[in-house]
Amino acid sequence: MTALTAETLVAHVDHTLLKPEAATADFDSLVAHAQSMGVLAVCVSPSALPLTDTGDLVVATVCGFPSGAVKSEVKAAEAARAVADGAREVDMVVNLGLIKDGAWDVVEDDIRGVVGAVAGAARDLGLPEADGPEAAVTGAAIVKVILESAALTDEEIVEACRRAEAAGAHYVKTSTGFHPAGGASAQAVALMRQTVGDRLGVKASGGIRSLEAAQQMLDAGASRLGLSGTQAILDQIAG
Repeated sequence: MTALTAETLVAHVDHTLLKPEAATADFDSLVAHAQSMGVLAVCVSPSALPLTDTGDLVVATVCGFPSGAVKSEVKAAEAARAVADGAREVDMVVNLGLIKDGAWDVVEDDIRGVVGAVAGAARDLGLPEADGPEAAVTGAAIVKVILESAALTDEEIVEACRRAEAAGAHYVKTSTGFHPAGGASAQAVALMRQTVGDRLGVKASGGIRSLEAAQQMLDAGASRLGLSGTQAILDQIAG
C-alpha cells in the first residue's frame, strides 16, 4: 500500500455540498475552495446550478436525491435539466424499494431513462459523446448510479451494478450519505469494483472523513471519492 499523497487525493475528489440549508454564498465558497485545493470536481444540489467561475472543475449534481423514490420520468426530466444547467455528471439514486421487490427490469429501466435523458440533453448542447467513466473531464456528460450499498445485501449490490452497466451508466456509487444504514465501506467498494471491472468507475461516498478511510476506499478500487471534508484529509496528509 502506497501512502496517499495530496496530489493523488485531489485527482480523485468530488468536493461535495449537498446540505439542504446551503445558500448561494456557500456554493460560491465551495467552488473557490475546490479550485484552491485543485480537486477534480464539485458536486452540488441541482437547484444550485448553474455554478459560476468553475474554471476547469467538473460540475456534478444529484438526481432523485436522496431517497430515489421518484417516478422515472421525473428523474429523467431532472437529469436533463441539470445537464442544460451545466452539470456534466449526474449522480442518480436507484429506487431501493424496487430492488427490495426484486423488480430488476424496472430498476434497469429507471436507470436507462436517466442515461437516455442525459445523453439527449448533451446532444442538444453539442457536447462530445461519453465514451468511458472519465468522459466528463473532456466535456461529455455521464451518469453515476447511487446504490445506497449499506442498505443492500451483497447479492443486491452485485445485481444493481450489473443492471447499471446494462442500462448504460458510467459509474456506480456507494451512498448518498443521508441513509440511516450508513455510507461507504471498503467491502462494498471492492465488491462493486469486482463486479464492474474496469468498464465502469466506482465512486465511494458517505462518511469518508479521515485519511485512513480515503486510503481504504482507493485501495479497494474506488476511482472517485465524494468528500465534504476534503481539506481536513489534506491537513492529515500534511501532518
